[in-house]
Amino acid sequence: MTPQGSRFISRITSETLSIILAGGKGSRLKGLTDWRAKPAVPFGGKFRIIDFALSNCMNSQVRKVCVLTQYKAHSLIRHIHQGWGFLRGELGGFVEVIPAQQWNDSEEWFAGTADAVYQSLDILKSHYTQYALILSGDHVYKMDYGEMLAFHVKSQADFTVACTVVPREEAKGFGVMKVDEQQRIINFTEKPDSPPPIPGKPDHALASMGVYVFSMDYLIKEIERDARLKESSHDFGKDLIPHAVAEGHRAFAFPFQNPAGGDKVPYWQDVGELDSFFNTHMELLASKPPFDLFDRDWPIYSHPEQLPPARFSSLEGLPGVALNSMVSGGCVVLGAQVENSILSSAVEVGPGSRLDQVVALPHCNIGKNVRLSRVILDKGCSVPDGTVVGEDPHDDEARFERTKAGVVLITREMLGQKESYPSY
Repeated sequence: MTPQGSRFISRITSETLSIILAGGKGSRLKGLTDWRAKPAVPFGGKFRIIDFALSNCMNSQVRKVCVLTQYKAHSLIRHIHQGWGFLRGELGGFVEVIPAQQWNDSEEWFAGTADAVYQSLDILKSHYTQYALILSGDHVYKMDYGEMLAFHVKSQADFTVACTVVPREEAKGFGVMKVDEQQRIINFTEKPDSPPPIPGKPDHALASMGVYVFSMDYLIKEIERDARLKESSHDFGKDLIPHAVAEGHRAFAFPFQNPAGGDKVPYWQDVGELDSFFNTHMELLASKPPFDLFDRDWPIYSHPEQLPPARFSSLEGLPGVALNSMVSGGCVVLGAQVENSILSSAVEVGPGSRLDQVVALPHCNIGKNVRLSRVILDKGCSVPDGTVVGEDPHDDEARFERTKAGVVLITREMLGQKESYPSY
């Protein structure tokens, strides 16, 4: 990119307010969201899911961020205060948490994504910028929002929707669009039963990523218009965007691409259900992962615990080893074998135990002679000596949460450890 192009984008990003929607229940993640909002779920060994959207903002030079919270937000708010308080307000940067507000004329919480923005509109107006970047707080991806903002400005768009190509069967769970040769959206349908195919690609569809750029004045006008409609569900994908496209407003689609360009397939994943959460972790372990946490050109920021390095020790004649795995700080592997697994901070594994395809969230303690396969362990689990999971589907279903793909979720409650502290 030319210096002139960089300066053009930096001027746009400085006039952009990012609004991260982080209030959803995340019920498809089952027990992982019993005590926390989905964006606060630990991910990738040392991060939280929301760290990816926030890091994209920082790397894209979008430094004015509001995070809208609602459902079980304590751990999310604490994480943002501890990990994202480094921006200096006097330099124009901030990450501000906006809890759900019950207005005097309503006893309801957020009715939809657009209503979440509407109920915080007074605060957002106080941070007035030319552009609004609206994001979901529960997706894993890398994206340079500056490129999308520049596209939005050059297209003279009212709003722009980031899009990605997905198989038609998967597209049933997304907003799906048709575009013309100029990338202008000519049709938008939320979660259609029969997604329209891409011309020339009959098995694929163009899906919304839940990443939007709005011109701020247009957003305020449309949010306030939609709020007056009693029949609306007050949702961007269900109401605002289809209405705007039908009315001929200037709506454009921005094709998702890698921040550094090149021919590598861009990676974006909704980790909102157990199988995708598990599979996305397993993809991190590939020799050439589709999503690289070790990319120094696009770092992922967070609030890491201050812990000693991981330790692997022989015990009772058994070596402590980890193969094709990611092991975070503070972990101790004593005479145990860990394969194809991700151990988050401060996980301990006892002698004689064997872990294969395990995602262990922080502060788990795995006892002696334990065998776990295709398992997600929630934060703070203490797995008793001799426990076997992943070998008998009927036994797993009787005791824990097992998906159709055979991934087993274990929480403290399932282990009878309710009396311990909540797994924030």
